[in-house]
Amino acid sequence: MSGILEKKTNVVEILDSDDEDGDRSSRPEVQNDGTIESDDRRLENRSFWKAGVFDVGPVKWTPSQDELEHARVHPKFLHSNATSHKWAFGAIAELLDNAVDEINNGATFVKVDRIYSKRDNSPALLFLDDGGGMDPEGMRKCMSLGYSTKKSNNTIGQYGNGFKTSTMRLGADVIVFSRAFRKGKATQSVGLLSYTFLRKTGQDDVIVPMIDFDISKHWAEPLIYGSQDDWSTNLNTILEWSPFSSKDDLMQQFEDIGPHGTKVLIYNLWLNDEGIYELNFDEDDEDIKLRDEANQSSKSSKKEAEKQAHISNQLLHSLRAYASMLYLKKFKNFKIFLRGKPVEQFNIADDLKHQQVVTYRPQANSMKDAVVVTTLGFIKEAPALPITGFNVYHKNRLIRPFWKVTGEGHSKGYGIVGVLEANFIEPAHDKQDFERSSLFSRLELKLKQMQMEYWKNHCHLIGHQPDQSFLRKMHTQGQTVDQSIHCLPVDPRPNLTGQQMPNHGQSQSQTVYNNNIPVARAPPGFATMTSGFVQEVASGDDIDRIINDNIQLFTRCDRYAQKETELKSEVEDLERQVAETKRKCAEISERLEFLRRQRLVR
Repeated sequence: MSGILEKKTNVVEILDSDDEDGDRSSRPEVQNDGTIESDDRRLENRSFWKAGVFDVGPVKWTPSQDELEHARVHPKFLHSNATSHKWAFGAIAELLDNAVDEINNGATFVKVDRIYSKRDNSPALLFLDDGGGMDPEGMRKCMSLGYSTKKSNNTIGQYGNGFKTSTMRLGADVIVFSRAFRKGKATQSVGLLSYTFLRKTGQDDVIVPMIDFDISKHWAEPLIYGSQDDWSTNLNTILEWSPFSSKDDLMQQFEDIGPHGTKVLIYNLWLNDEGIYELNFDEDDEDIKLRDEANQSSKSSKKEAEKQAHISNQLLHSLRAYASMLYLKKFKNFKIFLRGKPVEQFNIADDLKHQQVVTYRPQANSMKDAVVVTTLGFIKEAPALPITGFNVYHKNRLIRPFWKVTGEGHSKGYGIVGVLEANFIEPAHDKQDFERSSLFSRLELKLKQMQMEYWKNHCHLIGHQPDQSFLRKMHTQGQTVDQSIHCLPVDPRPNLTGQQMPNHGQSQSQTVYNNNIPVARAPPGFATMTSGFVQEVASGDDIDRIINDNIQLFTRCDRYAQKETELKSEVEDLERQVAETKRKCAEISERLEFLRRQRLVR
């Protein structure tokens, strides 16, 4: 297990804790270009994707006579474990999840902000909530690897690994302050998870120094679990490797927590390959952006600028945009504050045009009565912007934003966006995708079917040519397309049936029929309705038919597989009944044989 520093370490040389200034002259400063000077308390390589590249030396530890041998976790694992987060915002979302889970314990806010380290004036990332906080036991469980107390269906976290992976993905070091009131006892605890400390001191096990205080009597009284020397060693290690060089500085960090809550401070933030901080705090005073994304040159065209301004693109590099969509249901008594300003929650389903609600029963064994409700519609910018996809949530948390279930270049479905909560499939460890399974594959096919069906029935509402199958269905039912809807103009040339097409300057007000069957019109830009166009339309219809046939066959196959399972279960029940009947028959035969023998003896 990961070691908690309850023993002395000979590798740390401690400054006097009463010397609040310390040796400030040797501390690094942030340069004008955003780069960092070297420091003994910093890693040689500050780029996250390169920080795990180093040689592992021989194991130095041997258990003492009174020390139990235990499984050990090398510090290199902290880094490799954090690489599960490919996206920095995904790591931030994990920490927001922890705060949101604290709503069950009375939390009303979580604050995310940039502060500066007192030690070297470098930026650090702050998370502060007023939840129930962690007592000493809870702090140790939080800082240990692979432990989770989240068993409720209402909480988002589940692996007990999210805190470690997310903090280590954002920075090399994290210090946690927490206050809690449990069983009539008020406590405050400090824990330090420092990759820098572990690397710089050559540790071959993850050592996490922690100190605790009893504040029930309105002053901080140290809680000693080992010896006084152990407690002092932990304190000195924290003061040496944290942004706080004195005990007074350390204790002041509890002042903005209140009677209960948790404060997470991530420092020595990772740099990109150019030696600049990965998180961009400077572009927007009310936001945190991903620097690499923000520095991408934008296209000059108006359409491209509008596409980049849409939230489907904004959430990729703006934390405020991402956080606004991160949770499906709007909070009643909880706020996310980003750099001092509350995040306004946004559900894109509220802005969709021509909404339709579709229900889907996934037939999951773990959730037999599960019903997935999907809201579909066109974005308000349709058909101008080619944006499409499904926003898929799990337990209220966004997992896949704007998931495209159709291939690139497939124009059918442009402008259609869906929103659904899929609690019957499991998210991946980084909560940015779902685990691949048969349930996931069936959901993907079902969403594709929903999108294509919605397009057929609604594409004419935003100016596209009505779908052929939709027109036939309308004609069969004796209905016509709404004459007030303005479709895309077509060329005023006769079609193959000899009937006149609408003019470019007119709205499409009539449906053209051939032997009482609706026929396709030429798209804009075609001078004549050629046989090639007819063949293209037929080919498009064939593709749609094949897709629908494929979905129907998959659905039938799924039904047959389910029926096969039911029949196998029924066969097993019958076999058990036959076996039970044979056993009873054998018992009866034995009884009869016994009675027959008794009768012969008499």
